[in-house]
Amino acid sequence: MEVRPTASINVNGNFVNFEERKFQLGEIAQPSERLSEKFKLLDTKNMWINLNAIKTLVDTDALKWEVDAGSSLMRETATSSIIRFFENAIGISVPSSRYFPLNATSDLLLLQSDLYTASNGVLIRNAARTNPKDPSIELGPEFDKLTSFASRFKSIPGVVELDSLKVAGDVWFGNGIKLKGNVSIVARPGMRIEIPDGVVLENKLINGPEDI
Repeated sequence: MEVRPTASINVNGNFVNFEERKFQLGEIAQPSERLSEKFKLLDTKNMWINLNAIKTLVDTDALKWEVDAGSSLMRETATSSIIRFFENAIGISVPSSRYFPLNATSDLLLLQSDLYTASNGVLIRNAARTNPKDPSIELGPEFDKLTSFASRFKSIPGVVELDSLKVAGDVWFGNGIKLKGNVSIVARPGMRIEIPDGVVLENKLINGPEDI
């Protein structure tokens, strides 16, 4: 199983626990901020499995799933949870280029930006960014749905020199925009903010069109 250290990313999802000389997957819907102190590895959902080993498990009827009789049985099960059935399973710590968590449209913004390109299934980070950390992105509920997210951006802004971005309210982005430093765009209730094509916003606090 390919894993990442929890300290290296924002934890949200499935943790890997080593217990009784076997790896086990722990699924946590809303992990606390201190949970990474206990669980050191995060499941990347990438696994390499010998098909003969799977055949052996199927033939011996060894794939027994635990079901709580007092709970509803969900149809969805994390694929990586199968790891506990294998002897001598190992975890391989992989670089960030092998794993990019995609849990919200804020993650999608980074993935579609000029900060990353994909080549043969591997993410390549823009060498022009000197900060080893990715920008912090916070989008309001207006951007939660994919259709709303896509409609509010004519094109994804350049973020190579961005440290943090907060966007909330009725905000729309034009083409060829660049964001640098710390940028906050929060539209006042009932107000629409349109960021014009080609503008460069650096260390800006915007609450209305007059602030651009």
